[in-house]
Amino acid sequence: MSSIEGAILALKDGRFVLVHDEAGREDEIDLVIAAEKVTPHHIAILRRVAGGLICLAVGNEIAAKLGLVFMHDMMQDFSRINPIFNKLAFGKAPYGDMPSFSISVNHRSTHTGITDTDRAVTIRKMAEVCKKINSTGVEDFSENFRSPGHVPILIASEKLLAGRTGHTELCIHLMNLAGLAPAVTVCEMLDSKTYKALSIDKAMKYAFKNNIPLLESNQIRSYVYQNVH
Repeated sequence: MSSIEGAILALKDGRFVLVHDEAGREDEIDLVIAAEKVTPHHIAILRRVAGGLICLAVGNEIAAKLGLVFMHDMMQDFSRINPIFNKLAFGKAPYGDMPSFSISVNHRSTHTGITDTDRAVTIRKMAEVCKKINSTGVEDFSENFRSPGHVPILIASEKLLAGRTGHTELCIHLMNLAGLAPAVTVCEMLDSKTYKALSIDKAMKYAFKNNIPLLESNQIRSYVYQNVH
């Protein structure tokens, strides 16, 4: 495994980091990069190499100020109109957590929203919203984004790792440690040979070959406990 310090430097430099959650949880490796550093080239790599769902995770305090809520909460509200929504939103994922999904967005300057260029614009502009959340961020978000779009937003737990130990929380913690905006692009690493999530062994080989830091969730939790609390 790589060091937390090495991963922080990579994120500050606009480079990728790999994050593995617990084997007893999703047991997946996400390829992640700071939202404010994203370029169309990064999106292309996430799409071609990682292959999972390209999402934007934001800090809970950002979501609260923007008025964003979890999708499962919205669906439960919709159940007053259609009871099926309540059944669809009921229960936790097989790995034990409620999903962190909220709405999906496109920046209004984009065309279809799905191209590498369009998604990079949406993600970078969302990072700007996060940076300006205490000034013009809320107004910027309401005026310059539309939904539904092609960038799903994930909301970190209010207590971060004390409330949930998913990639969303792990990666937002890394953004905080790096002094970057609490917005991070994440994408699961998939294996086109097994048709499943990429194994940790293959991820380690990929990380070594491409000089990408690879972190385990327990490293991040231990580092946060020792250096933040």
